[in-house]
Amino acid sequence: MSDDPTAGWNARFSGEDYLFGQVPNAFLAAQAPRLKRGQTALALADGEGRNGVWLAEQGLDVLSVDGSAAAQDKARRLAGLRGVQLRLELADLTSWTFPEATFDVIAAIFIQFSGPTLRTRHFEGMKQALKPGGGLLLLEGYRPEQLAYRTGGPPFVENLYTLPMLQDAFGDLEILHLAAYDAVIDEGSAHRGMPALIDLVARKP
Repeated sequence: MSDDPTAGWNARFSGEDYLFGQVPNAFLAAQAPRLKRGQTALALADGEGRNGVWLAEQGLDVLSVDGSAAAQDKARRLAGLRGVQLRLELADLTSWTFPEATFDVIAAIFIQFSGPTLRTRHFEGMKQALKPGGGLLLLEGYRPEQLAYRTGGPPFVENLYTLPMLQDAFGDLEILHLAAYDAVIDEGSAHRGMPALIDLVARKP
């Protein structure tokens, strides 16, 4: 067995197919009116790049961070196909250091590979990395009800989000939108069907 923690992710993303599709996450795309050309953005755990590339298409200066070289190869190809620039950083997201007050926008879409301890560090890191005075966090994930749907996401209830959890974690930001709902999605072969979703839009004072 490999000691490389990225081996599983690289194997998962090694095929030609884009597991989560080439179009952006629907929640993220719906936030387009909140974005401004020239803003700096972090696409966290961006995988094959569908969300980072879309942000770049909106005119943002995007850093796409992921732990899988295979996924980033596909993100690079997708950016080329779309004719946009995407800065890519290969990083171990269990230990990656979030910069200070750097990004106007952070997109954290289905980053639920982390359990409670690492999740707390990631949440704090995202808040740290947002610019004060309007830095925007766009986060979507699964709720515990997702375990019954079995249409994607981790099979561990402790990795999933609840409304009270997000309210508590991001209560020091201005919460502009927080909603829990079920909706059919079709985002590649790995994200298809009826999931239990939760969305957060929050702004750093």
